[in-house]
Amino acid sequence: MRVFHLFPGLLLAFGAAPALAQAPVLAAPLTAWGMFLGADAVVQSVMVGLMSASVATWTIWLAKALEVRAMRRQVAASLGILAGAQSLAAAETRLRNGKGPAAAMVATAATDLRNHAPAALRRAEERIATRLDRQRVAAGRSLARGTGILATIGSTAPFIGLFGTVWGIMNSFVGIAQAQTTNLAVVAPGIAEALLATATGLVAAIPAVVAYNAINRSIAAVKAQLGDCVAEVRRLAGHDIDQHVPASLPLAAE
Repeated sequence: MRVFHLFPGLLLAFGAAPALAQAPVLAAPLTAWGMFLGADAVVQSVMVGLMSASVATWTIWLAKALEVRAMRRQVAASLGILAGAQSLAAAETRLRNGKGPAAAMVATAATDLRNHAPAALRRAEERIATRLDRQRVAAGRSLARGTGILATIGSTAPFIGLFGTVWGIMNSFVGIAQAQTTNLAVVAPGIAEALLATATGLVAAIPAVVAYNAINRSIAAVKAQLGDCVAEVRRLAGHDIDQHVPASLPLAAE
């Protein structure tokens, strides 16, 4: 048992200490920043691109979240006004200075009714419905603008990161062959730098996918509100048509 206790001393006595002292020392600490600085130029380019995509993801997410939230409140307020109005003219008066698709729908329907003769109002009802549907679709398309970038980042970022990893590992194996050593302290830094590219790709992709799904759910809710607005405007337009169509021609233009 004493031999084992004396083993360090024997190593020092026989000159093994210099060999231990010559163990490989890492040129840079294995931190994220240190690995980035030590990576190949291609891997660095991949990581810079992925981090730029991550910044774009958070920027678009914040901007679209604020836009959809404002639109949702605006449409909800307009829907309350439409539900309480007794005529299209009354709704137009209350929404005259308002903004958003609901106010535009009311203005469109009121203008169409004013531009038709009383005997032709029945034909105007179908035309109003078509124009309102187009406005609803256009509003939904406007809200969805920019979300395609999130979908692209979410679907491609992992593969771009994987490309950086494959490239970095390939360079690591080339370095191993040139150094003619399999010492883990020599091999590990290059592999760690390569794997950092995959981690960066996931950091960019995961928030993009979450943001894309969250924004799409919010947009779907606003589209449902816009559908309710269309129904309310059509109800008010039909009420006004019934009030202004001559009694002697209730169905003449249908």
